[in-house]
Amino acid sequence: MLLDTGATADPAQFPLRATMDSIMTGWLAAHPTPGYGLLVAHTHGHGDHIAGDGQFADRPDTELVGAGVAAVRAFFGFDDDGGPVRVDLGGRVLEAIHTPGHQDAAITVFDPWTGWLLTGDTICRGRLYVEDMTAFTASLDRMVAVARARRVGSVLGSHIEMTARRGRDYPAGTLYQPDEPPVHMSVDQLAEVCAAAHAVASRPGAHVFDDFIIFNGPCRAAFRRQRLRRLANRMRGL
Repeated sequence: MLLDTGATADPAQFPLRATMDSIMTGWLAAHPTPGYGLLVAHTHGHGDHIAGDGQFADRPDTELVGAGVAAVRAFFGFDDDGGPVRVDLGGRVLEAIHTPGHQDAAITVFDPWTGWLLTGDTICRGRLYVEDMTAFTASLDRMVAVARARRVGSVLGSHIEMTARRGRDYPAGTLYQPDEPPVHMSVDQLAEVCAAAHAVASRPGAHVFDDFIIFNGPCRAAFRRQRLRRLANRMRGL
């Protein structure tokens, strides 16, 4: 299973399919498995997570899950409570949860073998952009319940945007982040995000916490500050 295809479509710049083919060819040489295929899915449908989909459109033995919410719900079989549902890869069973709020097609995937909870942009050490706060808090409640019921060892999001200083992020678009914390978060930190989201649910704006920032609504002033910080970075060559 490949989860997300990245922000770059051009295979010359970002040879994702060639990389996956190499990994799978090497594995199959050591573990011959008839009918071995690839499932390509996404943590959510934003452009920086689906741009490489075209590289897999004509790949044999490959199932590409559409990025829209209808396609996601149909493939995983989510009902109104959002899961979790089993994703049987054949000897390796994952659990998927429908977790909208950041984006309506967002999912979270739990891998019991590693103890990883893969949360995409819904939970990460960065700016948590919320499109639908009611859905977001319900999704966080669902994620916390799963994390406490399963043996979750690490919560792994898709971005690192915070610095090692509490409550301080890198400006949007920063390419060099020498002072960033590790990507993994704990179940306690997941619970902190959940509690924080409930606390600010009725208050639009950017709310800064030690390990993340919740953007509740349009947050125009906060985005203006981000643009100014990014411009200042460019002027410094960062």
